[in-house]
Amino acid sequence: MAQHKSAKKRARQTVKRTERNRSVRSRVKTGMKKFRTTVEAEDADQTTAALRAAEGLLSRAASKGVIPKKRARRHISRLAKRAHEAASS
Repeated sequence: MAQHKSAKKRARQTVKRTERNRSVRSRVKTGMKKFRTTVEAEDADQTTAALRAAEGLLSRAASKGVIPKKRARRHISRLAKRAHEAASS
């Protein structure tokens, strides 16, 4: 357990940051899952809306430093590719 005042503060900050990051990560996962379900349902309008929502969530998470920027870009690229494939078929 932390003994010094600064270490105690650091422990408090870590708890807050962990909770915030967990909720952001959870929202990202939910957005991606919603996108996948719309692709499987083959609904073009909902797919584009879900893609936009997932892109926003990923970009926001990357800008806040919750996930690395390159990972967010990679996921967005893969989602867009999947949406394009679903639309063309």
